[in-house]
Amino acid sequence: MGYLNNTVITVDAILTKKGREALARNDGSFRITQFALSDDEIDYTLYNPNHPSGSSYYGEAIEGMPLLEAFPDDQQIMKYKLATLPRGTAKLPILNLGYDAITLKQGASLSITPQTLNYLDNVSTFETSGYVATIADVRLMSSFEGLGVNTQAAIDQNSTSTIGTNVSKTVIGTQISLRATTVNTLFGSNSQLRTTLTVVGLDSGARITIPVTINKTTT
Repeated sequence: MGYLNNTVITVDAILTKKGREALARNDGSFRITQFALSDDEIDYTLYNPNHPSGSSYYGEAIEGMPLLEAFPDDQQIMKYKLATLPRGTAKLPILNLGYDAITLKQGASLSITPQTLNYLDNVSTFETSGYVATIADVRLMSSFEGLGVNTQAAIDQNSTSTIGTNVSKTVIGTQISLRATTVNTLFGSNSQLRTTLTVVGLDSGARITIPVTINKTTT
């Protein structure tokens, strides 16, 4: 990883691990149909409306910040995607999963229905396009599914499986269904396994990450 030369306009585009998996299938299914923009590196507290040189320099510090080279770990880059919100929006949308953390016993199931607060002037609403949910280590799940969105993009995403060394999995839906693993050998000498669940609203761009714990069942 390094820094880009921000004295010139540069487009630095690479495939994420998920994109490389899709390309490696070599079955014609790899098609780029959408893209996202983010501002991970930007510190907006540096915006200075009191700059002595006037309004043209308010954002001078921000514009001079170094930009990172693209790298393929989609869990570490593009976390803060840019989203278009209705004019006059006074509060940023936030996600509510109904849980601050998830703890499941082996074989136990749970369905999560995300809600987006402070969105479209409603106290609570569901996003039309649904939600992207990523489990950091899908080995801890017997099943991990996205339900309720039937677009081709969602169908394609939900039908993919992990290959190689990548153990994360991403699905799309208005409801996320999880079932904890029943495989004892994953635990080794541990009584618990831990991972994280990240959910992002496809319309609002709101994002939340919560811990997931699987407890070993003694038989």
